[in-house]
Amino acid sequence: MSEYQYYEFQAIDRPLTARELDELRARSTRAHITSTSFTNDYAWGSFRGDENTWMEKYFDAFLYLANWGTHILQFRLPSSLLSIDTAGAYCLGEGVSAREKAGKLVLRFVSEDDSGEDEVEGSGRLASMIAVRDGLLRGDRRALYLGWLLLAQTGELDDGDLEPPVPPGLGSLGGALESMAEFLRLDPDLLRAASEASRPLGDLGLDREAVGKWVRGLAAQRRMT
Repeated sequence: MSEYQYYEFQAIDRPLTARELDELRARSTRAHITSTSFTNDYAWGSFRGDENTWMEKYFDAFLYLANWGTHILQFRLPSSLLSIDTAGAYCLGEGVSAREKAGKLVLRFVSEDDSGEDEVEGSGRLASMIAVRDGLLRGDRRALYLGWLLLAQTGELDDGDLEPPVPPGLGSLGGALESMAEFLRLDPDLLRAASEASRPLGDLGLDREAVGKWVRGLAAQRRMT
């Protein structure tokens, strides 16, 4: 089986600057690079950047997959809208983690399958999950709970780890969260059992003042670029 790796980064809250684009192009001569994305696949060689650093510096969403069975998904969002304390109740292991830097929170989800995959295709996979980030910005915690279920499924949780709050709406995930669950290879039976303790989806109780402040900050950033 030949080697295949796929990398895709997306900038959502602001376009990349000319200087940032030059920095990205210095890392790859064959990647498809735009003011909002970096996409490349590798049948030989490997990525010359650092995905975690790039997420902290440039991008808001990231997807990686390899045909030996590794799937990685990352989202970056303002820590004013999702705190490290809230995320930390769900992100308790190596496979699902949260880190904070310069006012941004980065969530990282990793699924491993040693059996490998004969046929993999990365194009379009991240686009099908971008709305997960939108939900997190609105106060939807279902993506975090999917991460916690992944830790339970892979045996990463300790006996003393408490189950975090079960968010409403697990029984009606919708397309983006269903794509995320599939990408992370969540056991449908495990998800179905978890949904039995979940209320129907209702008001997420979003802090409108915090959202307004974030939107005004984005507008100010765009005027400066």
